[in-house]
Amino acid sequence: MSNAFVMIMAGGSSEHLSVLTEMRAEPAVPFGGKFRLIDFPLSNCVNSGLYNLAVLTQYKPRSLNDHIGIGKPWDLDRATGGVRLLQPYRGGQYGDWQLGTADAVRRNLDFVLQQSEDHVLILAGDHIYLMDYQPMLREHIQSGADLTVGVRRVNPHETHRYGIVTVGNDDRIIEFRGKTRRSPETLASMGIYAFRKEVLVEILQDESYVDFGKHVLPGMVQQQRHVRAYPFPGYWADVGNVQAYWEANMSLLSEEPALNLYDPDWIVHTRSEERAPSKLGANALVGGSLLSNGCRVEGIVERSVLSPGVFVAEGAVVRDSVILYDAVIEAGAVVDRCIVDKNVVIGAGAHVGDGDDNTPNSMLPEVLNTGLTLIGENSTLPEGITIGRNVVVHPRCDLKSFGKKKRIASGAIVGVDQR
Repeated sequence: MSNAFVMIMAGGSSEHLSVLTEMRAEPAVPFGGKFRLIDFPLSNCVNSGLYNLAVLTQYKPRSLNDHIGIGKPWDLDRATGGVRLLQPYRGGQYGDWQLGTADAVRRNLDFVLQQSEDHVLILAGDHIYLMDYQPMLREHIQSGADLTVGVRRVNPHETHRYGIVTVGNDDRIIEFRGKTRRSPETLASMGIYAFRKEVLVEILQDESYVDFGKHVLPGMVQQQRHVRAYPFPGYWADVGNVQAYWEANMSLLSEEPALNLYDPDWIVHTRSEERAPSKLGANALVGGSLLSNGCRVEGIVERSVLSPGVFVAEGAVVRDSVILYDAVIEAGAVVDRCIVDKNVVIGAGAHVGDGDDNTPNSMLPEVLNTGLTLIGENSTLPEGITIGRNVVVHPRCDLKSFGKKKRIASGAIVGVDQR
C-alpha cells in the first residue's frame, strides 16, 4: 500500500449540467442506471488499496451525504481511516465559504497535518473512469516529484474543456495552458494530483492559490517545481455538461463499451436500494438498453438507460434517453432523446423531445443545442402535451406550471431556476 491518503473534491455545482444539479451536488448525479458519479473515485480508491479518505463537500450536499453515509458499500466504515465527510464552515482563519478546490483543502489543513501518510492524492468527485492509483503513486514517490498529475489524450475538438499540458524530458510538465479554444497539444489534466504532503502544505500558505487547475498547477510549473505527468491510457470522461453526460450514458450501450462495468476484478461499488427484479410485460419490447432493478416495462424501450424503479406503461415509447429513479412514463407517451430526472411523471399521450426543430436553449445555447430535452426532478408533465427539442423543465414543475399550453417550443424553459 502506498504511503498516501486521499481527498476527493465533491463540493461543486455545474450550470452546464442544468437541472441535474439544481437539487444535488454534481458528484451525486446518477449515472449508468444504478450508480452515482462519486462511486467511481470511491471504488477506484478501495480497489487500489487506499482506505484513508476524506470527501470535501459544499454545494447542496444532502443527497451526497445520504449516499455515502458511513462508507459501508465501499468497505470504508472503519475505526481507523475509512471515509470522513469534511463539511464547509464559516469563520476561523479563512473567514467565509471556500472559494475553490485548493481553498477547500487549505481550510482543512489541520486534517491534512493529522494524517500519518507523507503523500496526498487529490481527486475530482465527478469523473467517470476505472483506474488503479498504485502505479501512479509509485512513480510519484520513486521520482521524488513535488506533484504528479494524471493526464490523458483528448479529442482535439474538445481541448477547450480542459487544462492542457506540455511534457518535456522525463515526463516533466514544462507548460500548462488553461481552457483555450485552440491548442496544438491534446494532453489534458485529469484533475488527479499526487502531492508530497509537505509541498502541498507549503503551497497552500499562498492564499492567492484558490483552485488546483487554475492556480496551483500552473503556478508550480512557472516556479519550475518538479511537476510530472502520469499518462493514463484507459477510458475517462468528464461529464461536466449535459451533452457529455448523455453521451457517456449512451456509450454504455455499445456491444463492447470502453467502460467495463462487468469486470469482476474491478467492481464499482454503490449504495444499492432493496428493489424487486426488473419486470418486462407480455407486450414489452426492449432493445439495446440498460434496465436497473425495480424497473417495470410494459411498453417500448430503445437504446436507453433506466435507473431503479422506472415504470414504462403499455403503449409508451422511450428512445435514446436517460431516465432516472422512479420516473413514470404513462400510456401512449413518447420520450425521445431526453434526460428525465427522479420522480418525474410524463403524462399519458405526451410527446417529449418532439420534432426536427433544433433551436438552441434560450438560457444555455452553447450547451443545449443538439436536441436533448431535460426534465427536472419531481416534475409532472400534463397529458397530451408536446415538448420540443433543447427544452429545460425545471424541478418541481406541476400542471399549473404549464397552464393551458398544449405545446412547448424547442429551446424554451419551463419553471423558475431555483438555484
